Amino acid sequence: MSEFWLISAPGDKENLQALERMNHVTSKSNLSRNTKFAIPDFKVGTLDSLVGLSDELGKLDTFAESLIKRMAQSAVEVMEDSKGKVHENLLANGVDLTSFVTHFEWDMAKYPAKQPLMNVVDTLAKQLAQIETDLKSRTAAYSVLKTNLENLEKKSTGNLFTRTLSDIVSKEDFVLDSEYLTTLLVIVPKSSYAQWQKTYESLSDMVVPRSTKLIVEDNEAGLFTVTLFRKVTEDFKVKAKENKFIVREFYYDEKEIKREREEMTRLLSDKKQQYGPLLRWLKVNFSEAFIAWIHIKALRVFVESVLRYGLPVNFQAVLLQPQKKSATKRLREVLNSVFRHLDEVAAASLLDASVEIPGLQLSNQDYFPYVYFHIDLNLLD
Repeated sequence: MSEFWLISAPGDKENLQALERMNHVTSKSNLSRNTKFAIPDFKVGTLDSLVGLSDELGKLDTFAESLIKRMAQSAVEVMEDSKGKVHENLLANGVDLTSFVTHFEWDMAKYPAKQPLMNVVDTLAKQLAQIETDLKSRTAAYSVLKTNLENLEKKSTGNLFTRTLSDIVSKEDFVLDSEYLTTLLVIVPKSSYAQWQKTYESLSDMVVPRSTKLIVEDNEAGLFTVTLFRKVTEDFKVKAKENKFIVREFYYDEKEIKREREEMTRLLSDKKQQYGPLLRWLKVNFSEAFIAWIHIKALRVFVESVLRYGLPVNFQAVLLQPQKKSATKRLREVLNSVFRHLDEVAAASLLDASVEIPGLQLSNQDYFPYVYFHIDLNLLD
């Protein structure tokens, strides 16, 4: 599973023994793989500042997770022809995400632990905000290019009633520069080919005999040319429609056809030129954003542990990786049982959801006797 539970318990003897019991039970029952999660000694500051940081970090955590998911989705959209290799490009510091999380080490150079916590949080927030700004501008430009290209490509697909005809017909298919004659393009159902050949010359006056030619066909119909005098064009269209032959409005313009082809070539070239730099940017900055996100998780564990367990700072953080989706309920029960002494009232309520405690709102989904945070690496779901 690409899911982790990050928890902490007080670091006194009783709780270290509880952690040992948890490790023993979860290992024996193959519920989770557990590793210590190293968090440096930060400057605690005041209690009021920690309460403010708790709220700020919660918002920043949500923002960071949303950002990396958007970056992962952008990688999918950019690597449209190689979607199976997206995960190979979504790395953190050159390693896969699971390895980075399970071997996490605080980056002292980028986020010095000796500076005030608010400064560390501010650095992380500014870094992520800049990445988001760059992401929007870079992906917007690529998206416009991709959309324009897709719109042109769509013109070359579909049936004969909707697709562009400029890449199908040629100059030789038309009578051009004639004062009296014109060439029309007519869509004829395959089942009506014989009827068309028998009747097209008599659908109107002044149709040039033996002037029809099949240009192309799809699964349902064929595209035929027919040459006639200009002055009977409207009459011919009406009669053709009565016989379920549809005249496609088309004017052969060599300059316009050349412009369309050149536009397609230019867009393909521009997309190819932007692909490499954008993908490299996504890889580098996804790594930076993901690393920042896990640092935010570490900060949240520290702040919440101090607020929950008090001073002096003494707690142990542990990273649990549930082994099976079906075992998560049992794993939760083990944790609540091992650490119920941290909050007897809350633990009792978790066992009996019908118990109502005045002033205390509890939910099996959002309250735990221990400090708990969730890390989900399923970023493409």
